[in-house]
Amino acid sequence: MKELQYPFDVDYLIKNKRKIKKQLLLKPGLIEKKIAILGGSTTSEIKNILELFLLNYGIEPTFYESEYNKYYEDAMFGNEELDEFDPDIIYIHTTNRNIIDYPTMLDDEKTINEMLNTEYEKYKKMWDHLFAKFSAVIIQNNFEYPFYRLLGNKDASDIHGKINFITRLNQKFYDYANKSKNFFINDINYISSCYGLDKWANQFYWHMYKYAMEVPAIPYLSFNIANIIKSIYGKNKKAFVLDLDNTLWGGIVGDDGVENLAIGPEVPSGQVYFEFQKYLNEHRNLGVILNINSKNDYENAIAGLNHPAGLLKPENFIIIKANWDPKNLNIKAISEELNIGADSFVFVDDNPAERSIVENYVDGIAVPEIDVPENYIKIIDRNGYFEMTNFSEEDLKKTDLYKDNAKRSQMMATFDNYDDYLISLKMKAEITSFKPIYLERISQLTNKSNQFNLTTKRYTLADIEEVNNNDNCIKLYGKLEDIFGDNGVISVVIGTIKNAIELHIDLWIMSCRVLKRNMEFAMMDKLVEKAKERGIKTIYGYYYPTLKNKMVRDFYNLQGFEEISCDEEGNKVYKFDIPEEYINKNNVIEVNE
Repeated sequence: MKELQYPFDVDYLIKNKRKIKKQLLLKPGLIEKKIAILGGSTTSEIKNILELFLLNYGIEPTFYESEYNKYYEDAMFGNEELDEFDPDIIYIHTTNRNIIDYPTMLDDEKTINEMLNTEYEKYKKMWDHLFAKFSAVIIQNNFEYPFYRLLGNKDASDIHGKINFITRLNQKFYDYANKSKNFFINDINYISSCYGLDKWANQFYWHMYKYAMEVPAIPYLSFNIANIIKSIYGKNKKAFVLDLDNTLWGGIVGDDGVENLAIGPEVPSGQVYFEFQKYLNEHRNLGVILNINSKNDYENAIAGLNHPAGLLKPENFIIIKANWDPKNLNIKAISEELNIGADSFVFVDDNPAERSIVENYVDGIAVPEIDVPENYIKIIDRNGYFEMTNFSEEDLKKTDLYKDNAKRSQMMATFDNYDDYLISLKMKAEITSFKPIYLERISQLTNKSNQFNLTTKRYTLADIEEVNNNDNCIKLYGKLEDIFGDNGVISVVIGTIKNAIELHIDLWIMSCRVLKRNMEFAMMDKLVEKAKERGIKTIYGYYYPTLKNKMVRDFYNLQGFEEISCDEEGNKVYKFDIPEEYINKNNVIEVNE
């Protein structure tokens, strides 16, 4: 929804939140999550606006909200309502208003350090207690700077200064975050500085309503929290689709010629475009895929990308569509070639007419309202399309993985027999029980896989760690490599043992990068092997249909399961009685544990 995209019309959001919520609740495929807000100040409007952003991301939240400034009591001393709520996410909304003791000029260094450690230990004790009690992710505000500096500029460097104290306390929070993969910082120190600290710390709203920031700042705070949550649950975008003329460089390559394009250090406008290319390249290094969609002759587009002062070259993009076809059709083609949904894309184009067409004809795609080139980075960055929570080795290799897939497609075209093609890939798989080194990637895959996802369940890292420690589960991951490279962890199966002889499959997912390569059969073979080792006689599979997973609606039939029930919504239950002499279905992949 355009209204929930940066930059916001704050007045419109606040005045029309009920109408917007009603519209968003009509979205299909919402996933339900329970969020506890433990507040050190008033949080009701934060909750209301956060709900809108989460619904827009496809997440339907239910909330527990602590009473005013009872965050510590709820966390530490028990609360039956919170215990029964059993949250998936705990958001702790504290601000510098919740720091009671600050240093004074009378305090020596030892006293100040003790004061700092006491303040930090209060929070650490609270986080540790919550982790022990709930299998939940914790999101914690850091502290924004105060709206005045008692010592002037020295407030930042002198240990007696409030700014110095807050900076050191924040660093302790960051150290804790770096040691805990289920703990995330909501950086209100950055948000408040972008918003403007004088406005953020509007005293009227504190003394009148006990809001720690002015109410018009709440959408910026809530949006930042929502971006963390949507990233945890795999709702990030995956790829850029970029225009060329007046987007990656200044000028029109077909009219002006390559030599007259504004790119590079010679002119100020060229520096702006170079900086934008640098920003995009930094995303590429994080695993975000870059693609081109430009109305241009292909030769002109390639010539522009090869400009000696440009940073991004043709080989940095996975797909380059430079033609005169409608851009919405090009995006559909890119989506099909990459085998990812168009709702995974961020489309960047300086032309408002092109943006409007794509936004109206491509469901789910993000189309930032960029204006002047100097604002391209700010507008894209503030929208948080690629919010980073979990990062895996596979992310670093994402561009290479998609390029390797293109090579496989080219090679496949040279074969008349598909099995001969699969054999020629010389595939090797590692399929075995979960290992700690891969838990983060496994969690990431459960949240990113939409098409090959039979039950649509999502697992945080905390959830996956709990599964890994559960001896009543069979849990498998699959890695696959071939002559073109290593695809990394690309498939996961989780099943729960019931009645000693039944295995019920909670999750079966696979990356679409390895579709039709027999990996699903190799996973089935290993699942049966592990089930027989545990004395399992019957495996039950479940298929819950969504708008995106239609491709696997017949999956269990192909694996030899029998359909035993189907309700009005198309939810199906399947049964597989393991034969004494099970015959492996995979015959093209060499499988090792």
